[in-house]
Amino acid sequence: MNLDVSKTAAAWSSLVGTIFVAHSEEDYQHLVAVLDEITDEVGEDQSHPLASLMEIVGILIETYEHDEVPELN
Repeated sequence: MNLDVSKTAAAWSSLVGTIFVAHSEEDYQHLVAVLDEITDEVGEDQSHPLASLMEIVGILIETYEHDEVPELN
């Protein structure tokens, strides 16, 4: 793997306030809204450039639900 850390840092800095691990209900609701926006853009197109981001945000949401919402387990 040849990760260009400087390019990655530049790209991440534009997302750091948007994509993160949820630690509160407010964070969780934010991620749900982000997922809704990405899903509206991506739809069912698994080849869309944002499809993997949609999956990552979904996993972040599922992790919060698993850890913090016992009635969903």
